[in-house]
Amino acid sequence: MDEVLLRSLTPSVLAVLVRRGADFAAAEDAVQDALVEAVRVWPADPPKDAKGWLITVAWRRFLDATRADTARRRREDRVDEEPAPGPANSADDTLQLYFLCAHPSLTPSSAVALTLRAVGGLTTRQIAQAYLVPEATMAQRISRAKRTVSGVRFDRPGDVATVLRVLYLVFNEGYSGDIDLAAEAIRLTRQLAAAIDHPEVAGLLALMLLHHARRAGRTAPDGSLVPLAEQDRARWDTVSIAEGVGILQAALARDRLGEFQAQAAIAALHADAPTAEETDWVQIVEWYDELARLTDSPVVRLNRAVAVGEADGPRAGLAALASLEDTLPRHTAVAAYLHERDGDASTAARLYAEAARKAPNLAERDYLTRQAARLNALRHR
Repeated sequence: MDEVLLRSLTPSVLAVLVRRGADFAAAEDAVQDALVEAVRVWPADPPKDAKGWLITVAWRRFLDATRADTARRRREDRVDEEPAPGPANSADDTLQLYFLCAHPSLTPSSAVALTLRAVGGLTTRQIAQAYLVPEATMAQRISRAKRTVSGVRFDRPGDVATVLRVLYLVFNEGYSGDIDLAAEAIRLTRQLAAAIDHPEVAGLLALMLLHHARRAGRTAPDGSLVPLAEQDRARWDTVSIAEGVGILQAALARDRLGEFQAQAAIAALHADAPTAEETDWVQIVEWYDELARLTDSPVVRLNRAVAVGEADGPRAGLAALASLEDTLPRHTAVAAYLHERDGDASTAARLYAEAARKAPNLAERDYLTRQAARLNALRHR
């Protein structure tokens, strides 16, 4: 390496950079960087034009340093423009996203399906099960919803009723499905209740709290499902039950009954009973009548058939069940239970086995399989 040559070229290279607009200090730093690079590279690959090589490398170093300094100043300016430290905005982006996905350009059912998929994280299969439709049908519905909102400005949030429906379905999937979303649904519903004074928002929050309060008793230590009548009520969360009942009573006092308040009233009657035998099934049937009037839902009528079977006997329950389509999810399991209560163990065992094959999740399948095996064992003694 010809150090004499490098020292002789340094002034002229520095002069070129200054003439090109570099301030002296920055140009000097850039030339020093170029000299260091020359010491590293030239022994193996000496340039044909030493001065030109140094000018090119030094100028690049100067530009890189200038860009870095400019970027640093911009970052500093952004920091200076940031608001002073203080309490963060309490608004929750997730809840806002629920409202935005419930866009007025969509039908309520499509808005719910899209939100469950995009925000709730549920699979198309899980959403289809919640809506009681084939998975392919739900996939088409979600695809149409995406096309509808493509290019639409999300500056007009959807209505509260649609958001409540989404939160309820997310909670149900988290409570009984493969993904634990129940606590998140409760958190968002609490925020919604704090922001909106609406009896149905309060009703949904009460319903969630009452169901969630029983969660610890829903499964045995081995993970198997424990039906409501067999649950250890000492494991229920009495604080959440008291909160849910209090919220429900305040909502009902406003005399603007809605489906979530009616469902919460049914849940409260279950939670209030010291034992399964002391459950007020007559009142529960009355609340199911109100709920059926509000929703005209086949699932409500299915649950009502169970309540009628408890209040008026299994024959009455089977009569109520006979008016419903046997393709309804859990219809076969309800029929099995009512036939067992009526003393027909053979039919009940067959129906339990059939219901197990149709079960939407592993826990239910295992429970129904055990019920069928138990009855079959009794029959063959």
